[in-house]
Amino acid sequence: MAGFAAPPMERIRLAFIGIGDRGSAAVRRVCRIPGCEIVALCDLRKEAVDKNENWLKESCADKVPKRTYFGNSECWKGACDDPEVDVVYVAVPAYLHARIALYAMNVCKHVLVEVPAANTIDDCWNIVETSERTRRHCMMLENCCYGENELLAWNLCHQGVLGSLSHAEGAYIHNLTERHLANSFRNRNPPKKSSLHGNSYPTHPLGPICLYLDVNRGDRMNTIVSVSSGSFTWKDYIAETFKPDDWQSKLEIDRGDINTSIIKTARGRTIMLQMDFTTPRPYSRINLVQGSRGCFWGYGWPARLAVAKKPGAEIGKEWMSQKEYDEYASKYRHPLWKSVGEIAKKVGGHGGMDFIMDLRWAYCMQNGLPLDMDVYDLASWSSIVECSRKSDLAGGAPVELPDFTRGAWKTAKPRAIGDVDLAKMGFDAAAPVKKADGQLEV
Repeated sequence: MAGFAAPPMERIRLAFIGIGDRGSAAVRRVCRIPGCEIVALCDLRKEAVDKNENWLKESCADKVPKRTYFGNSECWKGACDDPEVDVVYVAVPAYLHARIALYAMNVCKHVLVEVPAANTIDDCWNIVETSERTRRHCMMLENCCYGENELLAWNLCHQGVLGSLSHAEGAYIHNLTERHLANSFRNRNPPKKSSLHGNSYPTHPLGPICLYLDVNRGDRMNTIVSVSSGSFTWKDYIAETFKPDDWQSKLEIDRGDINTSIIKTARGRTIMLQMDFTTPRPYSRINLVQGSRGCFWGYGWPARLAVAKKPGAEIGKEWMSQKEYDEYASKYRHPLWKSVGEIAKKVGGHGGMDFIMDLRWAYCMQNGLPLDMDVYDLASWSSIVECSRKSDLAGGAPVELPDFTRGAWKTAKPRAIGDVDLAKMGFDAAAPVKKADGQLEV
């Protein structure tokens, strides 16, 4: 499936499965893309289906779905089986991603699936082999690959500004303690034990890094070493927040506050990943990449850049000035953000990157182009979940990462993330654009 392109789809007929937070936001973005037809909406909860259907009636009357599916744990099969559906957009809880993706491909649907797409190596291989056998796209919806700073970094890497790349760092640091311990729909079945080892949510930082380093296209991730800290924050939070008889106070906690993993690639590069759902630390994805000529550090404001006059030359203790940085950022701004960045920011979705992601896969499908991320990316990025857990449980012992390309990474060409032609899509760039309701920000 490397470089695979399905026949052009003038109309992309979609079913959305799981239309809570992320799925609902996706419905409200995709309905704005010409050529995308929403055939079906599906969710376990009827109220979620009704809410999105009513919003479409009021805001995008020409995109009201023909059918809805809801009410039981297997209702998503009806959406996948629908003969008028070409593409299934999956935004259910992560433990269902692989099951639904496999079923959808087996009934000849292309799949767009939220992150991570799978939690086990077996599921990763099953997805790869099913995509190959059915000749159906299975792309993981890693929105961070389309962030403005991430695509700037991608351009800096591929234009040679940073020289020969040697190391990258990324993280998903997002304090979710209150959400994870709340009495809410998310926690409708309170657990008796909370156990978490390794990095269970690696793809937001890892996806962009793999695109910087051309992983699966000239390089591959070979091994991982992963360790977690002790568990401190949850215990302190529970002790100060809940009563002794509350279910939270009875939790058996076996999870570290922060996990750190180091990945080594076949070409000798290193990747540092961190995951912290727990501590009161400001949100960050770090997003750092360095090479023989310079370094880019792209999360937070201002982003930073250092470029040497020649490989290894001393640059002093300071990053380049804001004026110099702005000149580089303007010169190497990715074409996607040049052409649709302002529209994307108005529509929304994590600063606009969600809309750019949706616009890009839609453009590729409409024009019969390979997608920016393929099933091998999906599998290799998702495999970190199980492999980091194995390493963590073994005290940080190295664990080999699978080669889902079966050696094809050695000859595969780097992927070029291109622009979109709004006029060709039928998108009126001059028309007023309003923010899509319900878009997620962090």
